[in-house]
Parts: sequence; C-alpha cells; structure tokens
Amino acid sequence: MSNLKLFAKTFAGLESVLAEEVRNIGGKEIVIAKRGVGFSGDLALLYRANYTLRTALRILIEIQSFKAINEEQLYNAAKKIFWFEYLDIKQTFSVDATVNSKFFNHSHYVALKVKDAIVDAFREKIYKRPNVDTYAPDVKFNVHIDHDRVAISLDSSVDSLHLRGYRQSTGGAPLNECLAAGMILLSGWDRKTSFLDPMCGSGTLLIEASMMSRQVPAGYHRKKWGFMQWMNYNAALFAKIKAEENARILMQAPATITGYDKAFSMVRKARMNILMALADEYITIEKRDFFEISEVQPVAHIVTNPPYGERLEEGDMNLFCKKMGNVLKRYYPGSVAWIIQSKDEAMKHFGLKPSRKLPLMNGPLHCKFYKFEMYSGSRRQAKQNDNN
Repeated sequence: MSNLKLFAKTFAGLESVLAEEVRNIGGKEIVIAKRGVGFSGDLALLYRANYTLRTALRILIEIQSFKAINEEQLYNAAKKIFWFEYLDIKQTFSVDATVNSKFFNHSHYVALKVKDAIVDAFREKIYKRPNVDTYAPDVKFNVHIDHDRVAISLDSSVDSLHLRGYRQSTGGAPLNECLAAGMILLSGWDRKTSFLDPMCGSGTLLIEASMMSRQVPAGYHRKKWGFMQWMNYNAALFAKIKAEENARILMQAPATITGYDKAFSMVRKARMNILMALADEYITIEKRDFFEISEVQPVAHIVTNPPYGERLEEGDMNLFCKKMGNVLKRYYPGSVAWIIQSKDEAMKHFGLKPSRKLPLMNGPLHCKFYKFEMYSGSRRQAKQNDNN
C-alpha cells in the first residue's frame, strides 16, 4: 500500500478546512469534492488521517473503479475484484452505497448487488461464503456511483470518526464533534484568544477547542478503527504514528476556555464529558444564563450553537435572536462571535450585521454560520482606529 487513492468524507461546508488538514499531514494530489476531499498517500498517511483529522467523518481507500449503466454490468465488474485480498472467509462484512445517477436510483439495491457479487466470488473459488453483519462488520465496503462511474472502496474507519470516545452524555440536540471542530476552524480562532461558548450544552465545542489548542489528536480517546481488522494491519506502524502525534500534546493550555449554560442538567452533562476528555483542568464551566449578564465581559472569541430549528417556535426564535444580539452588542465590545443558525428570517432581528455568512449543514438542517464583530463605539470608528 505505497500509493493509495484516499477519500475523506465530511459535512457540506467543511471541505476547505478538511483539505487544509489533509495538506498539513502530508496528503498529496488533493482534490476538493462535494462533502469530501480526495488525496493520495501511503499506509502511514491512512493511519495518521484516521487518528488526527478533526473534520473527517471517515477515510475511504478506492480499490476499484469502473463504468456501469445497469445492474448486470455493476454485478459482473464487482465480482471480478479479487476480494480475497481484502476479506478473509472468517470475517464479517457489510456494504453501503451512495448513488447520484439516472441509471441507478436506489442505494440499498446497489449495495445488495455488490454484496451478492462478493458472496458469489467466494462461493465460486472456495465453495464457502463470508457472513454479512450490518451492525458491527469486521470489514466495510463503500460503493459510490456518480452518473456511470462506480468507485468501490474500503472503509478504513468503519465507525464514524466523529465518535471521539469522550462524549458520554448529551442533550436534546447534540452537536456532531466533526462539525464542532469545523466551526472552530472556520472561525479562524488563533488558539490564544480566550474561547467562550455561552450556551455550551453538553460541552462539545469546549472540548474540541481544548483538544485543538493543546494539539491533542482527534482520535486520542478512541479505541478502534476499521483498519485494525484488516489482514495487512501494521500495529507497530500505527503505534509509532500515535506516539509521534501524542508527543506534540501541550501540557499547558495557550488560551482560557470557558463555557456556561442556564440549565444545571446540561452543565452536569458537560462536566462529565469534559472529565472523560481529560480536559477538566483546561476548561472552566458554570451554570449561568447568557441573557442575565449585566456587566461588560472580557474580550473573547465566541463560538456557539444556540437553540434553533425544532427547539424554538418562530416567534420565540425572533425574540431570542433580538435578545442575543442586544447582549453581545452591549456586554461584549471587542469580541467576535460565530453563531450557527438555521432560521435566516430570525437572524434579521439580531440587530447586528454579520461580516461573514457561511453555509453549513447540521444534520438535516440547512444552516448559516454567522460572524459578528462587536466594536467598541461605531464600526466606522473601529476601522479608523485599525488603520491608524
């Protein structure tokens, strides 16, 4: 595995930050695609990508690509792949598929045809078949069809990489860890300015910020990856890569990281997660209502995921945004706030003009990621001061 064709999946809107992450770990031939980044590298880079990439959901290795416009062509081409190189008869496997094609309109059926091709290939060669396990397979294959091009890949992660291993307790609408990391990276936090999440929920943004600032690898708390089940798994190489990455961890936090939430139940859950992430000495968290602030706060880099979508009615959402904008404007001069929100109409009541507005997906919700800069005095005066 000296020159692998790799693909890292992510959320729509995070492709650029993922591409930068891939570049930083040595990925070559980087190509930004829809909800992912293609690149090339060796087995060591595959292991490093799984262990370190903060915005990747899974890492795929393409093992074969071909053209097909019907199920017979798909089955026949898939059956010709030398599956014995990737799967032992004693191992379980599963196949998932994503389809964007006029020739194939059902991803489950595509996955089923490739599964049949794998099973039949084994039966014809050794008169035995491997078992399918859709819940916890030893080896997982991915089929991606775009128009008439079929790419069949090995899933080196199996379980999504957002499952870091530290989150034990969540609220009603937990933020995906990869999305949280992506939001922080998109916000341009310098990892020195004080970081604040004033509506922290179960603490995901706080933990991701802490890990980022101290250079803790994204997979530091995770116990297993799909590639550990492969026949060519090199445990010594993976141990070496983990040791290299762990040696970069900083024992002192470069910035203060603070969070609060008005619900004690959420503060308690956040504290549990922070403790599991071994970050309790780096994060300060308390029960506090953002809307009851009555004095000017220290300058901070704010990133937050306030209630929205199904959690608030439209009228309540408009009032919520108006109050939030008022608090930021009055009590956070000099700070920058990045807020993810699914309701464009409600944000018109915010009372502050965003300096940036980026599209992001949060699960099924189409969101915008808004940047607000709270100036001391007028915006014009602040710009004049910057130019002097």
